[in-house]
Amino acid sequence: MTEDTMTIRAMCDTFGVTARTLRFYESKELLSPIRDGQKRLFTRRDRARLKLILRGKRFGFPLEEIRQLLDLYDVGDQQLTQYRKTMERARAHLATLKKQREELDEAIADLSAQIDWGAKMVASMEQDEAAQ
Repeated sequence: MTEDTMTIRAMCDTFGVTARTLRFYESKELLSPIRDGQKRLFTRRDRARLKLILRGKRFGFPLEEIRQLLDLYDVGDQQLTQYRKTMERARAHLATLKKQREELDEAIADLSAQIDWGAKMVASMEQDEAAQ
């Protein structure tokens, strides 16, 4: 291992992922570590890609979409295409998340109202039962 490469164990420790996760990302062509026999050595590029993969997952992007965006890095226009597509997809995803939040807020308000109504019904029934 050099300063430019990391073992699978070092990657796991650094990024808080499992070796299985790294191998899965490799199988999905998201990462491409150097193979030295059975050993995998991850480059700076792999580390940068993993950071972006984990961020994309946190935001809810599907892995295939993350892979497509990462692959745009190699287009050769100083990442302009990659940035444009990422911003386009990020805006669309943000709109979806905001809509989901609105729907969740409505469901939370409705459920809270139902719980309040149910609590009043139980209290009323308990009072009636105690009065008998």
